Amino acid sequence: MKIVFYFTTLLLFYIGISSTSAQALIVLESGVVFTGYNNVSIPGDKGTLFSFKDDLIPRTEPFYRIRLNYTLKSRHLFSLLYAPLETKSEGSVANDIFFQGKIFPANSPILGTYKFNSYRFTYRYDIVKKEKIEFGLGFTAKIRDASIALSSGQLEATKTNVGFVPIINFRLKWNVNDRFGLLLDGDALAAPQGRAEDVLIAATYKLSENIDIRAGYRILEGGADNNQVYNFTLFHYATLGFSYTFLNQ
Repeated sequence: MKIVFYFTTLLLFYIGISSTSAQALIVLESGVVFTGYNNVSIPGDKGTLFSFKDDLIPRTEPFYRIRLNYTLKSRHLFSLLYAPLETKSEGSVANDIFFQGKIFPANSPILGTYKFNSYRFTYRYDIVKKEKIEFGLGFTAKIRDASIALSSGQLEATKTNVGFVPIINFRLKWNVNDRFGLLLDGDALAAPQGRAEDVLIAATYKLSENIDIRAGYRILEGGADNNQVYNFTLFHYATLGFSYTFLNQ
């Protein structure tokens, strides 16, 4: 909650210094998320490598996201995103799993929980702002609140991690006509310590002057490899979105 309060205060600060040319927007996104792969070893150098997708059976989960945008002078965008994610997998494995200092015996029922909640503050500048094409680049400050947990009967173990990740933000939109458009939007960055990509491709439709809807596909992929954690994941999203623009009076 402190993270949300900090980001909200920061956005309100920008709103307070804005001119009358500013515009606010809220985006709600929901749908279902599927596990593409989710490979884990904790600790990264001594733990047992196993898969939440191949060794256990993952559930298809619902998801939601909430984004608040504030645009100044039509080109400067400030944005807050809350994107929670939690998936569960269950089953049994033919071998022992050494995870977070505990041994989960072979052929015992295991429930795995993977959480990756994301809080992001983005600044983006629209380099191209034309009737047909819009393109912008920016910077996202991302805070992840993650945990990986296994449980089997009375045996439980959890690895948690809260950290900061800087990411490049981008957005490209082709306005096919006054109503329809195609959108490519996301955050992505690769470094020696790991990588992260969260990218949406969607078709958009303008219902009215201030209401838009969209449908598309989102990919969330990334991970890290170090002595403490080895974890690389891929999630597929089938997504529907709704946005409402608060028109200036």
